[in-house]
Amino acid sequence: MNKQFEIAYFSAEIGISSSIPTYSGGLGVLAGDHIKAAGDAGISMCAITLLYKEGYFKQRIDEEGVQTETYPRFDPDPLIKQMDLNFSIQLRNRKVFIQVFKFEYVADSGDRVPIFFLDTDTDKNIDEDRFITHRLYSGDKDHRILQESVLGFGGIKLLQKLEQNSIKTYHMNEGHCSFLVLSLLRHFKGDADKVKSLCHFTTHTPVPAGHDHFSLDRTKNILNDLIPDDMVLPSIEKSQRLHMTELGLHFSRSANGVSELHGDVAQNQFPWASIGFITNGVHHSYWMGTTFKNIFDKYLPGWRLDPDKLLEIDSVPDQILLEAHLSRKKRLLTYANSQTGKALDMETLTIGFARRSATYKRAQLLFNDLEKLRLLGHKKIQIIYSGKAHPKDTGGKELIRQIVTKAKSLFGSIKIIYLENYDMWLGRLITSGVDVWLNTPLRPNEASGTSGMKATLNGVPNLSILDGWWAEGCDHKVNGWAIGDPNHPDDQKDAEHLYYLLENQIIPMFYDNKKKWIGIMKQAIKTGVRFTAFRMINEYKNQYYKV
Repeated sequence: MNKQFEIAYFSAEIGISSSIPTYSGGLGVLAGDHIKAAGDAGISMCAITLLYKEGYFKQRIDEEGVQTETYPRFDPDPLIKQMDLNFSIQLRNRKVFIQVFKFEYVADSGDRVPIFFLDTDTDKNIDEDRFITHRLYSGDKDHRILQESVLGFGGIKLLQKLEQNSIKTYHMNEGHCSFLVLSLLRHFKGDADKVKSLCHFTTHTPVPAGHDHFSLDRTKNILNDLIPDDMVLPSIEKSQRLHMTELGLHFSRSANGVSELHGDVAQNQFPWASIGFITNGVHHSYWMGTTFKNIFDKYLPGWRLDPDKLLEIDSVPDQILLEAHLSRKKRLLTYANSQTGKALDMETLTIGFARRSATYKRAQLLFNDLEKLRLLGHKKIQIIYSGKAHPKDTGGKELIRQIVTKAKSLFGSIKIIYLENYDMWLGRLITSGVDVWLNTPLRPNEASGTSGMKATLNGVPNLSILDGWWAEGCDHKVNGWAIGDPNHPDDQKDAEHLYYLLENQIIPMFYDNKKKWIGIMKQAIKTGVRFTAFRMINEYKNQYYKV
């Protein structure tokens, strides 16, 4: 008999390690942290996702800032082991065969969380069907329906094949997973109340474009009429479209956004649903730089299993903490210089901005007034950018091009580089090695980005718009800085305030008052304790999981 699990965690992408490139960014990395924290907490969980053998993509940025993509093939062996298990689901009036791979996350406690990867790249399938799971977030609407069908219908069928009869919560992360409710509905012979009693839904994006929706007729054609004719959803009634977030919410007993602000935004988006919030968190021991881990092991024993120990950071001598940071900074700059030849230096205030390149994240805000930036930052700041734009996101690609162009115009005054192929490894390197973490989204479009949380745990203060988690975490001028008026977001005014903070507070303090700066570093670490996956997983357990 297989080990029985109580939580089945579904996500279209899971970033458990940079060695397993089955993720694109925030959603997948958060899923990985969720799984790691579940293992630490001894929660009875298994996870289900897709195996993308061509991953997301490898990024190349030329001298003009133009992004191009390649798709090198990922060999899952030996990291992920193929199981002696395969089955089929019916799509487009034919059988689509699915093979299963398995990776086990082993927590420090010895508890294990298996991650099951579903893959259609098998000789049993025609070429068209083999390609379903090749790439993450690629293809047209039909391809997205097929991928999400493999995840939802295939995931439930896998659990049935494994004789998992004790699942108390099917946790859906975004609408990509929502087809699982239709599979459960069929299994329970149309008993909607039974399905609702078993499902929980987490929405991660306030941006409408982040919610998949498909033509109802097209979806029914692909799914062979697995959608009940009498199903009532706002999008179906209004436009004969199937909105995947609505589908998941409709068949869930509970739902949440991923910060307090995002919970409110999501509730307004879907007023007919009841949506709470649990603010995201990061797996503190994974994202912490090695030098910090070493000093915390010495001064704050027990912090790995109990991050509250980090609240005693004042017991760590200032110089010891500073040396730990400088070690991480040196490692980052050594790598950055090897990639770019820009000769970033250790003495200069280093600002980091690394995340998915999307227009609402406003990566260009810092360059709103080039002459003002040049004057205040001349030989005083250097900036590291990184992040991928979706291959079809022309606006995101244009942002990268603009950054590279603006960097050239500031040559001789401010060193600015753009590091290719932002992933988990590079994310940890940057968030632990810069001096300040910059985040400038158009509020309230950033649900709860986690890179700033990783920075805080490494003693890196945030300089950020009060969006997502920072609206909860910021203590202005104590643990970092808040940009702009949260009630009146405006590009021009936000940029002016950003320049003011840099010129009048951040730059002078960094160079002239190191003791005060280290004090802010320590406050940042204390703040980071509130935004760990340790806290997050316990809130899910207490509020939404039936265990």
